[in-house]
Amino acid sequence: MILPISWTKKIRGRNAVSALKKVIINGEEHAFLIRGKDRRNPVIIFVHGGPGCSEIPYVVKYQRELEKNFTIVHYDQRGSGKSYHRKTDYSKLTVSTLVEDLKSIIRYICREFKKEKIILVGHSFGTEIGLRTAAEFPEHILAYVGIGQMSYTSEGETDSLEFCMAGAKKRNQKKDYQELLAMREAIEAGETSVPRKYVRKYGGASRGMNDNADYLLALLFRPEYSIADAVKFVRGLSASRNLFGTTPHELAVDVREINVPCYFLQGKYDYMTSTKAARKFFDEIKAPEKEFVVFEKSAHFPQFEEKEKYAAWMKKKFGA
Repeated sequence: MILPISWTKKIRGRNAVSALKKVIINGEEHAFLIRGKDRRNPVIIFVHGGPGCSEIPYVVKYQRELEKNFTIVHYDQRGSGKSYHRKTDYSKLTVSTLVEDLKSIIRYICREFKKEKIILVGHSFGTEIGLRTAAEFPEHILAYVGIGQMSYTSEGETDSLEFCMAGAKKRNQKKDYQELLAMREAIEAGETSVPRKYVRKYGGASRGMNDNADYLLALLFRPEYSIADAVKFVRGLSASRNLFGTTPHELAVDVREINVPCYFLQGKYDYMTSTKAARKFFDEIKAPEKEFVVFEKSAHFPQFEEKEKYAAWMKKKFGA
């Protein structure tokens, strides 16, 4: 059955919160999913990737453990998912606009939950928005956590190419191998990127889950997105990718220092945003405290592929 309206399952408890709501942020309506067993717990604001890939549709099934110790705030970025509005012109939307939105969202959530600071978590494209925000606006951020961290894009794409070519060779996929080989010069020159269909095919996107299947099933059947929201998701995804492209920007050349603790969580097999490139960036960035954590069974989605390990790490690091 396709659900005609959207809602989220209630979390029981005197101080619990389970809300699916819309709030005007910087003049634009933004959609929020907020869940946790005790609103007095530390608050996480999660910045989704993509561009345009809201994780509200399916995230609830992966964060039950996390909800016990944190209040988790997901929001659809301007022009993405539920925050896509058909009559709005997004042609001039920039990462800087998304950063300014996030600053205002942090202020709003701090007021809403009576917190001085929140934990900021970015994933994939969301790490560009998140890390830039942490660098510019540290006063209300307890720590920054980058998952699938953007860094040296051209080096990361070369890593991805080698990984995919090795996979094609091992599986005797001669056509794939030749197509990738023909792209080597352009990829190494930073002129193009490895087609994501190959990164997915050879296990550099996800291993302990199928994110494409999660999206499809969630958009059709989970309560957090209605069929109208699913249409907005598809339109927003197309608009976001036209604006920002489908591969990460060269973030490492722009952000060199942040004044909050900085943690990178990377899947060992992540070739969407290369773990090797992320490690190089991590070693160079300045922060008052740093930690680089590798999830041995994961690719680009360690927070889902190894959700128990992720929840345990977050609890140990930040739990009340």
